[in-house]
Amino acid sequence: MRRRNFIRSLSIGSGAIVATPAISIPAVANTISKTRTAKELPADVIIAGAGMGGCAAAIAALRNGLRVVMTEETDWIGGQLTQQGLSCPDEHPWIESFGATQLYSDLRTAIREYYVRHYPLTEAAKTNKNLNPGSGAVSRLCHEPRVALAVLSNMLAPYLASGKLTLLLQHKIEGADINGDKVKALKAHSLQTGDKIILTAPYFIDATELGDLLPLTKTEYAKGAESRQNTHELHAAEKAEPDNNQAFTWCFAMDYLVGENHLIDKPKDYAYWQKLVPDLTPAWPGKLLSLSYSNPSTLQPKALGFDPTGKPTGQMLNLWNYRRIIDRNNFKPGFFSGDISMVNWPQNDYFIRNIIDVTEQEFQVALEQGRQLSLSLFYWLQTEAPRADGGVGWPGLRLRGDIVGTDDGLAKCPYIRESRRIKSVFTILEEHVGKENSILVAGEKAGSKAADFFDSIGIGYYHIDLHPGTTGNNYIDFGSLPFQIPLGALLPQRMQNLIPANKNIGTTHITNGCYRLHPVEWSIGEAAGLLISFSLDKKLTPHAVRENSTVLYDFQRFIRTQGIATHWPEEMCTSKKK
Repeated sequence: MRRRNFIRSLSIGSGAIVATPAISIPAVANTISKTRTAKELPADVIIAGAGMGGCAAAIAALRNGLRVVMTEETDWIGGQLTQQGLSCPDEHPWIESFGATQLYSDLRTAIREYYVRHYPLTEAAKTNKNLNPGSGAVSRLCHEPRVALAVLSNMLAPYLASGKLTLLLQHKIEGADINGDKVKALKAHSLQTGDKIILTAPYFIDATELGDLLPLTKTEYAKGAESRQNTHELHAAEKAEPDNNQAFTWCFAMDYLVGENHLIDKPKDYAYWQKLVPDLTPAWPGKLLSLSYSNPSTLQPKALGFDPTGKPTGQMLNLWNYRRIIDRNNFKPGFFSGDISMVNWPQNDYFIRNIIDVTEQEFQVALEQGRQLSLSLFYWLQTEAPRADGGVGWPGLRLRGDIVGTDDGLAKCPYIRESRRIKSVFTILEEHVGKENSILVAGEKAGSKAADFFDSIGIGYYHIDLHPGTTGNNYIDFGSLPFQIPLGALLPQRMQNLIPANKNIGTTHITNGCYRLHPVEWSIGEAAGLLISFSLDKKLTPHAVRENSTVLYDFQRFIRTQGIATHWPEEMCTSKKK
């Protein structure tokens, strides 16, 4: 992902309310950058991107004895959970007991334990084994990005200390050396010093947010929306739209101080966003900056509420509580002056321009417009949002840049929902995981369960959730079934030593809608790291692992010993939930 200008919003320790992580990864990475003398850095596996998939892949490889080099363009690891501000993970209803890898469950437990150990919780909150620090409505575990950063940092710390992991923060992959069907090396440079480095390994993992290694390595890939004629998917577009990708969102954190005025300067593009009525099909119900939107399932107008005091807003969802990451009532009186809420709403979804395979200028224009949209939404909330008392605006709203590690209050990076996708050995279609499409293809009985993949290497569940797209479609949102992650979706058709570990696996535009969420991305990354470990140990290619039934069975048994379920229990295979 081209994020040169992302760095302008980075700030290590900005603001007076910074909660410093237990491990300072930037300091470690900078030391590495300054002290290395060789232009070439070898490892067993090179991981590009330190988001959730990248971190999971790294830990999986490291705990099995591999040497890992991981690069990241920003100064934070963690992707969705940290640098993108999505610290209210999108998870399924059974997440507290089943349906995630043991490592992902350990991550969630460690986040809760961090609050118990370091924060002045109330006794009720401290003894709640399912503590939700923010009491947010969208997730059972709503928390601060910095806490996830601290926990992930601690998980990597032993490997950094031993030298098994080299973490290159603020490093960008700029090129690749390839030889036929194999990647020989990646070329990176420091965004701080400009220093060049060559990264060599038998295997490479693309854990970038936009699948950046795919064009660099000449790996065949798909993008945008496929046609119904091509995939035979019930909800696919009539015609292929390669530039139709889901909206990205530039999240931000805010709190509310009663009686105070924290009004920001009017954003330079506010007049445009204030008046904009999205040109979508089916139609959007009015202005984007308002308290209504299209119900994702029905596409009918739906009213929302907003009250930063946390009070109920009648029958309407109070957006303040939706992604609240700090509920002051979970902490001793007076510790927090107010709640803290993260904004990832329909109102700051940016769907005006596509950002995949465009010029650098077009890319930067889209990023800036996305930033302006989020700042405009915040200004609108301060000045024009309707109040229950008949007034307008909440000037006491305050941007909390310290929460997301920036000066301007916006997250370090936008939340990316859709990426380039490898052309894979096996492609996951709607008929494999979509409830309605599955029944149409397989019949009422067989279609009540998701496809049973012989090469399953993990599980996940979420409804198929596509936000408005860049060619003008409204939401696509419908029910799915608890699904498996097939190994074939992680294997490029041609390239032999490049493995995806993010939203770049072999899904379609449609099925990406349920494979793109936090625990699934983590599961994909963890499986990728284990696949490379197993392949190196057996001296086989990843493709050969899948092609030999005995070897595949051994691999599946291996990953199960590492805390990864490959199948849902029978009683959970069907779902009445969306």
